[in-house]
Amino acid sequence: MIDLKTYDSLLEPINSFLQCSTPNAWIDEAKKPENLKTVLIDHLLCELKAGQSAMYLIRKYAVDKSSAHNLLDWFKPYEDFAYRKTGSLETLKGKSNISKAIMAKSNSPYSQDLIDKMVLLIKEELHHFYQVLEIMDSRGIAYEPVQASRYAKGMLSEMATHEPQTLIDKLIIGAYIEARSCERFAKLAPHMDDDIAKFYISLLRSEARHYQDYLTLAEEIAGKDISQRVQFFGELEASLISSPDEDFKFHSGVPQATV
Repeated sequence: MIDLKTYDSLLEPINSFLQCSTPNAWIDEAKKPENLKTVLIDHLLCELKAGQSAMYLIRKYAVDKSSAHNLLDWFKPYEDFAYRKTGSLETLKGKSNISKAIMAKSNSPYSQDLIDKMVLLIKEELHHFYQVLEIMDSRGIAYEPVQASRYAKGMLSEMATHEPQTLIDKLIIGAYIEARSCERFAKLAPHMDDDIAKFYISLLRSEARHYQDYLTLAEEIAGKDISQRVQFFGELEASLISSPDEDFKFHSGVPQATV
């Protein structure tokens, strides 16, 4: 039996940050054995997309040209696997650490702190990608691409189109995605097989830190109170999570069949 009491201190700020809990109808759908494949494959792709988002962010705003190429090279084996169906569990082993330096460009107004936080996040997301793939492999679940849910796109569509507000909005959205992931891992863990439950519990600490890192960076870059913008995206995120959704995925809303 999974005991989440140890993680109450981690989950408390996340549950306060999110403006709604995951609906029970989503949990009921996600714990069905026939939906395990969808949950795992979508989780796998969510880890890749989370890493890509951080990578594109620092490529655009913070790193020099050489580092930008290094970041693309780092992601290539994962993208080859996910989008071009080349590679395997074996070829991805040990690839989550980057061996080349990631340096700030000389004229970047953003601190090394942005780069350091995002590089650590990327390492962890790519390692989690590999761990999900291991779980899939142990169950004989073959990878196949699945379409992204409306969730991230629904929030990104409301980003400001002028800087630095676009970057601030991206960071706030990143905070919500990481916080929701953390909350869902905790909600799902008691209903999953022991190995998956332990894995999901192990993710709580890093996901909780990722959400805090995104929010801290947003505040630092804004240099002013961003609570109204945080509230705006919080309401949008909650509406995507609590409204009917015909497409079941890791970040989807209330399953249409239950509405």
